[in-house]
Amino acid sequence: MLFEQRFWPLVADGTVDVTFRRWKRRQVVAGRRYRSPMAILEVLDVREVDPAAIDDDDARRAGFPSAGELRSQLRGTADLPTYRVEFRPCAEPDPRADLAASDELTPDDVDAITGRLARLDRARAIGPWTMTTLEIIEARPAVRAGDLADTLGRERLPFKTDVRKLKNLGLTLSLEVGYRLSPRGEAFLRAVRVP
Repeated sequence: MLFEQRFWPLVADGTVDVTFRRWKRRQVVAGRRYRSPMAILEVLDVREVDPAAIDDDDARRAGFPSAGELRSQLRGTADLPTYRVEFRPCAEPDPRADLAASDELTPDDVDAITGRLARLDRARAIGPWTMTTLEIIEARPAVRAGDLADTLGRERLPFKTDVRKLKNLGLTLSLEVGYRLSPRGEAFLRAVRVP
């Protein structure tokens, strides 16, 4: 689940444990865990609610001073169903963090990553994109996603989705602004560049 950056520390420490979303259909399931930039979140409950019934207590749990303020900030059109999602941060680390921190790659690891990147390249109509994306992140760490996308002649949101796929492989890390290669990503590029 995605949150505005101002909520990240509050979600991570459990101060914010409820969110309200307008979705065409339910996007999360109670009992499942979801990655977010600040923690892995376990969804405890998700239900459709009438926005007019949101009270100040739930608004404060969602990080807003009042229900009126929360309702004014709901994204999406009013005709969409509104869902109340209760969650908690999980104490265990994101498994991608352990993967990303590992900079010792065997030849089998390099082959496996190369194969995964090739599959990602084939799955996109734009053609091969993975190595270009890794290389621009290497060359321009901590640069806004929109600026990187513009440099590559791509739209920002599809670019960000693609970077998330690389992050799932442990190759990139998200920063407060932009990205950088993880130790694993750096080791992979070193390995494939060896003559």
